[in-house]
Amino acid sequence: MGHQSSQYISITSLLKNLRNTQTPTSADDIAEAFSLIFEDRLSPVQAATFLTLLSLTSRDKDADVLAACADRMRKAAFHVDLPALKNIVKTRGVTDGTYHGGLCDIVGTGGSSLQTYNISTTASLIASSFLLMSKHGNRAQTSVSGAADILSSIQPTPPSLTASNAQNIPQIYERSSYAFLFAPNFHPGMRYAGPLRKEMGIRTIFNLLGPLAHPIEELVEARLVGVTEGTLGPVFAEALRISGLEKAKGMRKAMVVSGREGLDEISCAGVTDCWKVNGPLQSSEQAEIEVEHFQLEPMDFGFPIHPLSAIRGGDAPKDNAEILMRLLEGKLEKEDPILQVVLMNTAAMLVTSGICEAETSHMGEGDSGVVVTERGPGNGRWKEGVRRARWAVGSGAALRSLKAFTEVSNSCLDSK
Repeated sequence: MGHQSSQYISITSLLKNLRNTQTPTSADDIAEAFSLIFEDRLSPVQAATFLTLLSLTSRDKDADVLAACADRMRKAAFHVDLPALKNIVKTRGVTDGTYHGGLCDIVGTGGSSLQTYNISTTASLIASSFLLMSKHGNRAQTSVSGAADILSSIQPTPPSLTASNAQNIPQIYERSSYAFLFAPNFHPGMRYAGPLRKEMGIRTIFNLLGPLAHPIEELVEARLVGVTEGTLGPVFAEALRISGLEKAKGMRKAMVVSGREGLDEISCAGVTDCWKVNGPLQSSEQAEIEVEHFQLEPMDFGFPIHPLSAIRGGDAPKDNAEILMRLLEGKLEKEDPILQVVLMNTAAMLVTSGICEAETSHMGEGDSGVVVTERGPGNGRWKEGVRRARWAVGSGAALRSLKAFTEVSNSCLDSK
């Protein structure tokens, strides 16, 4: 049961200030009101008015507001046993290049309605051959198949999304380099926001916060974040810069990407705008975190251009799950546009993590160890990222990573 009206907190004064754009309203004040939604302490009318005003005034696209609200959303999440998880990450994470073995995420805001294949989810699985991946995701909101939809449609045995929760995350990382953080398992307060969002029927700040509200933010070392609107790129980069100010050096790596076609991934169809969040060098203790803007194209990864129609997903999650398994089993042709766009996005995650800065590689059988040292836009070794991603698919390492996550997640469920 929700709170009675007498238990709601009135934010009338804040709403009036938001309506009067001449009256400054701080990001902290907005975040404080926002946090009340997770406690069911705002009346539906005031909550809807608040979210609508944030949208109409574009305050929900201010970097400081996004950073502050994401922080409140994380604080309202179920808490993981951080000391236990830190020890496991320290033991399991493999340092290589400038990657320190921390958790990594690849995630987009969604909302493009382009109905492309599940690129970031597949890329996250391939990247887990090298990195400790912590994929934060949910079911589809505007597309046919979200991250949770494709994973739960894998046959014959899908991973358990129910078991992938705050209580079990340390146990999952003991046996797997991959974990899917199913958003409803970590953000209990969203049960109050869900009906409100559905009834409002418009995009709100909630549609932007997912990529910024990772529930284990303290241990996230690197992330690749996709946004559908290019204007949001510098906003998200700045929000990540603000969030990274309190994190240790080496744990602030991020790149925001936006395909010119409105794609929240690195595009196979042309130019992708990128905003790289660069932490200060080890030698400069007081240096500012900087944001660098550049563009990437398929040729920077060694690939030709493909139209977005070539990377459309299937009509249902099970269709995309079948494509996923064929890809991980090495059954897609080398020139397949879906394979190539997945390899590009995997490469971007690997470059962002710093692992591609290694001067040699020890991936396993079939790896020559010879690094592609060529650098492209943003000073990234994008083709080295592709080389590593190809090896992960060809060697079966990515498929083994999925199987390990499937086994441990289902064993967690069975042990309850």
